Amino acid sequence: MICKIENTRLVTELFAGWQETLIWSCLDGSMGAVYAESDGKPKSAMAQIGDFCFFAGVPDKNLVSFKPKEKAFQTFVIMCAQTENWNRLIEEVYGQNARRVTRYAIKKQPDVFNREKLQQIVQSLPAGFELKAIDQPLYRQALVNPLCRDWCSQFADYEQYHKHGLGFVILKEGQIVSGASSYSFYKGGVEIEIDTEEIWRGKGLAKIAGAKMVLECLNRGLYPSWDAANQASVHIAQTLGYSFDHEYICYHVNAW
Repeated sequence: MICKIENTRLVTELFAGWQETLIWSCLDGSMGAVYAESDGKPKSAMAQIGDFCFFAGVPDKNLVSFKPKEKAFQTFVIMCAQTENWNRLIEEVYGQNARRVTRYAIKKQPDVFNREKLQQIVQSLPAGFELKAIDQPLYRQALVNPLCRDWCSQFADYEQYHKHGLGFVILKEGQIVSGASSYSFYKGGVEIEIDTEEIWRGKGLAKIAGAKMVLECLNRGLYPSWDAANQASVHIAQTLGYSFDHEYICYHVNAW
């Protein structure tokens, strides 16, 4: 029987070496949850947080098929695994509803950021735009905006976001058109989510919001973790001082 693992030390070794802060959030109890066949000494485990599931250990079809009852109304999920054997199980279970995609891991290097350069990027905000920290009104605005709902939606409420998260938006005539925020948090840092309205892309807005986000994380003693869904995101990260690490495979599952 698959159950939620309360003592995550039982499965920590299964995820050893996986440089993914979303997994760390699940393991350290900050956000998300870990599931496995039993709470004895599991051979396989799934870390689940937001739109992501991570599979580790011995490939287990039952675990790939499992959906937590807390996620009853969620239909889309991104599944990532350590091995091709896990990937084959995902394809077997979900068939055409599982689309294989490539993501891009960014190295975690806390001492590579040039604060002066980041500040210069922030100051390059074009005329007519406004850069603001996400306060309670902007948090509420973000939650009903398809562009940026994920920037805040993994937090239970504004109080939790204010305590453990942070973010910045770029406004045009009072409306959010770009920004960067904490998709999640873990002990020691946050995972950055960033995007720009399509019609406003090409003006460097995401880069500006990202630079401000990185600076504020550094000021707070937090690591600003970055994982890229596409090459454009990789380019922004490199502009801010990050270095590309490697490509990896995951699946967009539309009938979870």
